[in-house]
Amino acid sequence: MALTGTPGDSAALRAGGRRLLRGAMARFRPAMGVLVLLTIVRVAATLATPVMLARAVDAARAQQDAGAAAAWLALVLAAAAVATTGEDVLGSYCGSDITAWLRHRLLGHVLALGPEGRRRFPAGDVLSRLTESASGPAAFPVLLLSAAATLATTVGALAGLALIDWWLAAAFAAGMPPLLVALRVFVVRATDPFARYQACQAAIATRLLDARQGIRTIRASGTAAAEVRRILAPLPGLGRAGRETWAVQGRVSRRLALLAPLTQVLVVGVAGVRLAAGEITTGQLVGALSYAAMAAASASVFDTVVALLNCQVGAGRIGEILTAVPAVRPPARPSRLPDGPGELRLRGVTVRLGGRAVLDGLDLDVPPGTTVAVVGTSGTGKSVLMSTVGRLLDPDEGVVELDGVPVTEVPLAELRRAVAYAFERPALLGATVRETIAYARPAATRAEVHRAARDAVADAFIRALPDGYDTPLDRAPLSGGELQRLGLARAALADARIVLLDDATSSLDTATELKVTQALRQILAGRTSLVVARRPATAARADLVAWLDAGRVRALAPHADLWADPAYRAVFSTRAAS
Repeated sequence: MALTGTPGDSAALRAGGRRLLRGAMARFRPAMGVLVLLTIVRVAATLATPVMLARAVDAARAQQDAGAAAAWLALVLAAAAVATTGEDVLGSYCGSDITAWLRHRLLGHVLALGPEGRRRFPAGDVLSRLTESASGPAAFPVLLLSAAATLATTVGALAGLALIDWWLAAAFAAGMPPLLVALRVFVVRATDPFARYQACQAAIATRLLDARQGIRTIRASGTAAAEVRRILAPLPGLGRAGRETWAVQGRVSRRLALLAPLTQVLVVGVAGVRLAAGEITTGQLVGALSYAAMAAASASVFDTVVALLNCQVGAGRIGEILTAVPAVRPPARPSRLPDGPGELRLRGVTVRLGGRAVLDGLDLDVPPGTTVAVVGTSGTGKSVLMSTVGRLLDPDEGVVELDGVPVTEVPLAELRRAVAYAFERPALLGATVRETIAYARPAATRAEVHRAARDAVADAFIRALPDGYDTPLDRAPLSGGELQRLGLARAALADARIVLLDDATSSLDTATELKVTQALRQILAGRTSLVVARRPATAARADLVAWLDAGRVRALAPHADLWADPAYRAVFSTRAAS
């Protein structure tokens, strides 16, 4: 992962974040409308306070209508308090809704990207964006309105000073351009360190997750210290990005710390001169002092700008994933699969990964109802071939047809029902053993789940678990072979016309594999199946063998016919040696 950026990248990140945040706010327009109304009330009450205060002071000095003036002041203060409380409560609700919306979109898109997305966005990086990057924008509505309110208050203070005396407004306006320039400099210079800081955090999280998955290898190798150094390698970059951010923040903060009081002192000095000249009253002096205080308080918008910039960067990092185009997209003109026997055809299929053609113009015909073993040395594209059938990835060129219909034209939900997979290391999804078997068919009955487990020779060890089929997965210690049998049971339960076993029996001992294979003959009867074969015995039990070499099918024939070829036998001897 790149941990450095360019100004262009930073600008794009901010722009993407702004677009996403605008979309989020538009989605919750009614609540945002109420929030804007509350902010307007608060700003209006804040700006009216000095006026009411000046009237109350003048009324008290003149001993005329002091009670009415005090009542109006109290009413304005109460309106400001109620509006502020409403902003806090409604802003929290809006922020929670935006966070939930961003996380749901992010999760859905990560799943839509499929295996290709896992290569483009590592798990730790996605986790960082899902937690930190998605939670930051929750404060965006309140922060944005706060910044707008500060701006409106500043403009209103300027107008109020002008109504009292235009010399006061001129003194106030003199201090504004340097403040705006300082804020602009901060936004330009701080975006890149912010982005690099979050990227470094994601890199550390990714390496930590990788180490957690390989903990046995690390302990067995005695490389814990080296692994700690690898995980923390991005830490210096994290420190540099943090120091750069604080340096920019510190420079701007120091300038604002000087500019704001100077502006206030200037306004107060001019007000004193005008009072001495008899151009303003004592009450107007008090009002001018209040507006001058607002001028000084406007410097606090810097903290809001810092938080808004962080929101934009976080939303921009989410947008990077949301704008990534899935490798597998729903068909533009979907076609339904006919009731067919499961005839599979691949024509001119080419798949390039990492600049290399893993499959290169591959042609393959799989007769309906037959079992074809896919064999070949490592890197010849066996798993890639299996992935193209169920659209786990789409070929760069060529077409894959199921019962005469290109799989790219079949609705994904229908294709998933027609094609079932079992993998070498099946993922345990669900809360219990029964749920993980029924993951693709959650409505399956217990009897159907038990039958699928028996077919996969898994029923006996499942019943030996503490709660049988209802054993929580975190309390079910399973060997590699038992995991694979759960995956086979899941595939058996799917009732699909095409069954793809991607090295799904490699962790089984020979005796168990024989039992599972015998059971699978019944499961696969009348269905078309492809089996990645690592052992000669597995290939021998298939009807045909598709021998892959250099990204193409070198031969399609029974195992017995191919066994006479020394190059074919070498495929298995190479595996045995490895």
